[in-house]
This record gives sequence, C-alpha cells and structure tokens, in this order.
Amino acid sequence: MRYLPHTKEDIEQMLAVIGKPSMDDLFDTIPDQLKTKDGLDLPEALSEWDLNAHMESLASENIACKNYTCFIGAGSYDHYIPSIVPYLISRQEFMTAYTPYQPEISQGTLQAIYEFQTMVTELLGMDIATASHYDCGTALAECALIALRKNKKANKIAVSSLVHPSHREIINTYIVPAGYEMVEIPATSDGLTDLSAYEAMDGVAGVAVQSPNFFGNIENLSAFRKAADDKKNLLIASFTEAMSWGLLKNPGSFGADLVAGEGQSLGIAKTFGGPGLGLLAGTKKMMRNLPGRLIGKTKDANGDDGYVLTLATREQHIRRDKASSNICSNNGLNATTAAVYMATIGKIGIREIAQQNHDKAVYLKNALVAAGFESVFNGPFFNEFVLKAPEGFAEKRAALIKNNCMFAGIPLDAYYPEMKDHYLFCATETVSKADIDLLAKEVQS
Repeated sequence: MRYLPHTKEDIEQMLAVIGKPSMDDLFDTIPDQLKTKDGLDLPEALSEWDLNAHMESLASENIACKNYTCFIGAGSYDHYIPSIVPYLISRQEFMTAYTPYQPEISQGTLQAIYEFQTMVTELLGMDIATASHYDCGTALAECALIALRKNKKANKIAVSSLVHPSHREIINTYIVPAGYEMVEIPATSDGLTDLSAYEAMDGVAGVAVQSPNFFGNIENLSAFRKAADDKKNLLIASFTEAMSWGLLKNPGSFGADLVAGEGQSLGIAKTFGGPGLGLLAGTKKMMRNLPGRLIGKTKDANGDDGYVLTLATREQHIRRDKASSNICSNNGLNATTAAVYMATIGKIGIREIAQQNHDKAVYLKNALVAAGFESVFNGPFFNEFVLKAPEGFAEKRAALIKNNCMFAGIPLDAYYPEMKDHYLFCATETVSKADIDLLAKEVQS
C-alpha cells in the first residue's frame, strides 16, 4: 500500500473548512499534561527500498511454522490449505467485504455469509448459525451470557476446567462486569470433565463443555445433556478443532442448545496466533437470543433468488445502549474463507483429513510412549493427547527447535500447575511418518 501524503495546501483547505487555524488545534481537547513537549524520538526517514529491507530483516527474526515441523495444537492447528482458497479470497470483492448495513446492495456479501452459515449448521448438526465472532472464546462468552439471561433465577455459569484456558479467561472478562459468576467443573483422573461435580452444583444457568477438550479427550456430551435437562440448564458445547466433526458425532446429535467453536482449521492460516473465526450455532429456539447476523434466502418481485439480513436485533448499531451484544464485525473475510475451504474439500474431504489427523496422532502417541514417555489418559482422543515426559526432555525439546526445526508439544504446567513435566502433543495431516519417527528417535530416553 502506497502512502499518499497531503500537501500543505490540502491541509490548509481542510482546516479552513472546519474552522481550525492549525493542526495542533485539532487536539485541543487533550489536556496539556498529556501531550508530548519534545516530539517523538523517531529515526531518520528511509527510502521505500530501505524500509522494505528493514521490515524483512525484522520479520526474519520470527519463526514461521511453514519452515518448522509443528507438533503443537492447543487451539490453533496446522492444516494444508488448497491453493484455490487464498486465490479466491484475495479477489477484491471478497477482500473488501464488511458488515452488510445496507443489505439490499450487498447481495454478494449476503450470499457468501448465507452459504457459510448453511455449511456450519450442517457440520455442527444445528438449526442456525451466525457469522459475527472473532474467535471461539468470544463466541463461547456470548453463549454464557445467553444462558444467564434466559435463566433469571441463576447468576452462575458452570464451565469445564478442560475448556481452553484462554477461553475461560474471556468468559470471565465478559460476565463478571455484568454481575455474573463462572464456576469451574473439575477434571477427573481420566482427563474428562467431572459430571458428578456438575450434578452437585446449584444456582447455575447452563453448562459449557469442550469436546474434544483441551487435552484432546472426547467428552460424553449425552451424559451432560441429561444432567442439564435435570437442572433445566442450557447445554453449551465448545470445540477448538473443527476438523474433529469429520469423524465424531456432531454436537447437534447430542442435543446441544448452543455450540461455540473455533473455525481457524477451515482454511485459515495460523499467522502467529490470529486471526481466528468464531463459530456460533444454536437450535431454532435460540434464534432470537443469538448475537450476530442471520442471513436468509427469499424470492424478489421477479421470482429470482435474493438474500436478506433476516436478524441482527441484538447489537449496538440496532438497539444502541440496550443491545445485548456489542458485536461490530461479521468477520466476513474469514467466514468466506471457511466457506470456500469447506466447499473445496467437501464432506468426503473433511472426513478423510479428520481420519488422517486421528491416525497420525495415534501413531505419534505410540511412538513417543515407545521412546520413554508415559501415557496419562487412555480414553478416546482426536488429534491431541497428553504425555508425561521422561527426565531431561525439556532440554531435548529446546534442542529440537534449534537443531531440527521442530516444535515438540507444549508444557502444561503453565495452565495446570499440578501437571509438571506433562506435555500436550498434536498431529495433523501436515506431519509425515518420517517427521514422527525422527521426533521419537531424537527424544529416546
């Protein structure tokens, strides 16, 4: 992008129109004690070519996963992205897509969102889906608020301690200022959410369970559905790996009321932690409680297909200070990216990729156990799992990054202090058998 500065004459004309004698007067509302007196300590200006070289030099200090073998998941996953996906979404009409505040002239944008929402509902087994959330954490927090608003007698939301740690923090950020409380459901020794602990809780409006959970283990959502019914609670199902639904029964088949998940795996590159794509879906009964845009398909006066912004009644641009949500972007480009990706690989493709993820994770786990790691949980998992590392692994792990361009899992004690020397490993279709064999060989105890 080229920077086109205003000339002195341009600036003088604009100041004259707004009645300001100088540029400094544009900032007269800022108290003097907050203004810099000596100016900014900036380096000398660079030519365009020198600046590009400088930025490339800074960027080269980062480590890009495409040059490394990554055995890390924890909410952000490496997947192959077909070249058709970045090609299509880089078209100008997609790159400039934004919230359709004037839907009658945004037919292309509306259709893209409609197709995205249709595919998300099919993937998750739900009735309706929105397209307005930055990531799983914000979508999950909105679900918690929905449950709390619907149950006026409760001011607590029960959340599994095996929901992604960052997402639990986001829930707290959302609900505590509103006068609500999040209570965590502990984990069992099997690496699953303790159902009996939830059943013993009183005064909760709903329950949020992630499956596959943060450890990669698959939760018993049907048991939580029954327990939620007994308490007249909403069941909120969460996930961070959308690819898992290529193999597992989707949340809708277990009767989830709301589903919040991360769609980064659907054609969106990791790019140092962002951007993500929050997926939020619900049953038809939840339709008027969901924040975000709901796009519908209809017929115009000529009988041709047309797309309409059916519902967007809970946000600040509609209800101002009475809004129940402050969603302000429909993440249009990421939603379109996911739609293009899902349409490209199709149902069979998602299933085949999911099968590869599962099979490679099983192979990786067996290889590491044979190399001296200790299996921690023995239940079914998707593409992530926890192992206890042998003595000296931390040093070997650091050496693998430096010498083999390989990220070998993440330590869990930062999130769960009691899990010292425990590591979370992940395998997707992007790692080869040779990669796994090399890792097992290098960490052999």
